[in-house]
Amino acid sequence: MSRGELTRREARAGNPPKVCIIGAGVSGFTTAKRLADHGIDYDCFEMSDDIGGNWYYRNPNGRSACYSSLHIDTSKWRMAFEDFPVPADWPDFPHHSQVLRYFHDYVDHFGLRDSITFDTEVEHASRTDDGRWAVRISGGPQRTYDALVVANGHHWKPRLPHYPGTFDGELIHSHSYRHPGEPVDMYGRRIVVVGLGNSGLDIASELSQRFIAERLWVSARRGVWVLSKYRKGVPADKMSRPPWLPRKAGLAMARRMIKKTLGPMENYGLPAPDHEPLSAHPSVSGEFLTRVGSGDIGVKPAISALEGSRVRFADGSVEDVDVIVCATGYEMSFPFFDDPALLPDERHRLRLFKRMIKPGIPNLFYMGLAQPNPTLVNFAEQQSKLVAALLKGWYALPSEEEMAAVIERDERDHLGHFYDSPRHTIQVDFNRYVADLRRELLRGARRAAA
Repeated sequence: MSRGELTRREARAGNPPKVCIIGAGVSGFTTAKRLADHGIDYDCFEMSDDIGGNWYYRNPNGRSACYSSLHIDTSKWRMAFEDFPVPADWPDFPHHSQVLRYFHDYVDHFGLRDSITFDTEVEHASRTDDGRWAVRISGGPQRTYDALVVANGHHWKPRLPHYPGTFDGELIHSHSYRHPGEPVDMYGRRIVVVGLGNSGLDIASELSQRFIAERLWVSARRGVWVLSKYRKGVPADKMSRPPWLPRKAGLAMARRMIKKTLGPMENYGLPAPDHEPLSAHPSVSGEFLTRVGSGDIGVKPAISALEGSRVRFADGSVEDVDVIVCATGYEMSFPFFDDPALLPDERHRLRLFKRMIKPGIPNLFYMGLAQPNPTLVNFAEQQSKLVAALLKGWYALPSEEEMAAVIERDERDHLGHFYDSPRHTIQVDFNRYVADLRRELLRGARRAAA
C-alpha cells in the first residue's frame, strides 16, 4: 500500500495526518490557513522572527530582497486573497510595507500566528522507511510527520555571473540592495546594472536620477520587451486574457496590442529583442523607458571582462566603473534536502505534477514554486485546495504514469511560447493554472469516490 493510499484511509477513519510546513512566507501561511480550515494538524516552522518572507524588509534571516522603494508589480486586485480583500484605499500598486501589513492582518484575522514557531529552522528532512518524513529542527529533537510542505521560497539565493578578470570596485547582487546608500554608497558613482528583469529595471531607474549616479548603464545579453503597468488607464493585469480563450489566439492578440502600443524597443535606445512579446517573463516598469529615452540610462551589451577599475563589454567598448549591481536572478534551493531526486537539475528544472507533487512521493508538496503571470502572492492559496483535499481523503492522485503525461502536457501549455532558458522552467499562466486546478480537483474527487 502506498503512503498516499494510507493517508487517505487514515483521513477517512478520522485520523488526518500530521503535516510539517517549512516557512511562513505567503505560501506557508496561506497553506497553514487552508489546513486549519479543514482541521488538519500541522507545525509551521519559520527561521525568521516573523512572517512575510521576501516581503519582510530587512528580514533578519537575510533572505528578503526588499529594497526601500519597492512597489509590487501586481495590481491590488490580482494579489488579493479570496476571503480577505485588500484595503479599499490602497493605490493600484502598493508599497512593500503595505503588502507586509496586509499579510500580518491576514495571519492575525485568521488566528494563525500562534500556530507558527518562529526563530526555528528546518535543518534536514528525509523520508523514513515507511514513507513518512523525519524532520530535524534547530534547537529541538527530530520529529516525524505524515506529510511535508516546502514553502521556503525561491527568491533568496542569488545567482551571480562569473566574469574573466578582476574588478577593483564594488560588485553586489540586487538581493542585497536596500537604497542608494546601502550596502554601497551610490552617490556620484559610475554604475552598471546587469540584467533587464523587474529588479534591474527598478534599481536602474532609481539610481539613474542625476542627483544619485554620475553615470549609469544597464548591461544585458539580449533585448527585452519592457511593458507598462497600465493599459488604457487601467492596470494591465486586470485585462489579462480569460482562461477559456485559446492560448495561441490570446497570445497573438496580446502581442499585436503590445507592439502597436509600445512600438519597437530600438526607438527608446534599447537593443531589439530576439523574441516576441510575452515569450519571456514580463519585464514591467512605468519609468524605465522614459529614463532611457531621457539619456539618464545608457545601454550596453553583456560584460565580457573586468579590467581593474574598467569594464569591457561585448561590443568592445570600455567604461570606468565604480559599482556593478547584478540583477541576475536566483537559484532554487532546498538546503534541508540531500536527496538529489528532490532537487532541481542543472537546468533549473524540477518536474512536478501541478507544480506541486513529484510522482511517487504523494506526501511532499512544493508550494509557490512557480513564476506565475501575473501574481505569486495568492498562488499557493489556490494550490492548497488540492493539498487539503488530498490529506482529507476527498481527492486521489492519478497514477504515476498519468501524472508524468500531465506534466508533459502542462509544460507544453505553459512554457511552449517562452524561449528556452533556465529562467523559464517554472513559468505558469495564473488564470489557466487555476482553471485547470479546479478541473483536476473534480477528477480527483471522482477517483477518490471510486
